[in-house]
Amino acid sequence: MRLNDCDPGFKHEVAAEPGGEGIRACFACAACSARCPVGANRPDYDPRRLIRLTLLGRREEVLSSPLIWLCSSCYTCGEVCPQQVRFTEVLTAIKNIAAREGYAPPSAKVTAELLAKQGRLLEVTEFENDKRAGLGLPPVEQHPQDFQAILGITPSEDEAGEEPR
Repeated sequence: MRLNDCDPGFKHEVAAEPGGEGIRACFACAACSARCPVGANRPDYDPRRLIRLTLLGRREEVLSSPLIWLCSSCYTCGEVCPQQVRFTEVLTAIKNIAAREGYAPPSAKVTAELLAKQGRLLEVTEFENDKRAGLGLPPVEQHPQDFQAILGITPSEDEAGEEPR
């Protein structure tokens, strides 16, 4: 690790995010790691290490780490922290920064593609809608344009029902 690879402002950037202010109170005592259910099953997942890397300014290493996406949000870490740091919220702040900078996990990309294509995560076919009609339920309609607007995607002309030029 070289000193030039560190970003001393990274911890302040995390602290400025909603939920990230707890990073200032953490002194990496490892109480959060001791009771972490994810860490118990994945030895490479260590909340204390993620905090330490954040405090050291190892921005690229933290944001590109697939480990930041593994937190189960059980809040056990916050229950045992002597400083009352809610690590789950700090990690959410780190995830928000990572997602903004293009480090989202592969599942997020697949989710966005499905929402943009069909307006839902699971496709509802004619078969499902026929079953729903048999039960007296209305059909499920797909409105991908709503999600395309949220995701900033412009539908192609043939998707919009127009003739290609």
